Amino acid sequence: MTAIAESRGSEVKELEVMADYVHLFIGAPPTESPVGIVEALKGISARVLFDEHPILRTMFRQGHLWSPSYCIGAVGHVSAEAIAGYVRGKKLRRVGRPASSPQ
Repeated sequence: MTAIAESRGSEVKELEVMADYVHLFIGAPPTESPVGIVEALKGISARVLFDEHPILRTMFRQGHLWSPSYCIGAVGHVSAEAIAGYVRGKKLRRVGRPASSPQ
């Protein structure tokens, strides 16, 4: 993902890969649309993975690696540090207790 983003002039600031989804915090030039970034990341990463491991194409529904859904948010009313912390902490909350649970 990092190489794909960088090849398009974007920077992956945080990346968390889970079993069934990926969280990314990306810095991108204003000329790039958020939808275009997501489409490029999904499309190119799937093509590379399927080229390197052709058997995977038969293991995913209709040969698609990614689901068509995604969520996009922009930094504005919260700080970049808050978003980076959210992405970093996502794996801990998924694997362990919810972030709001007492220890």
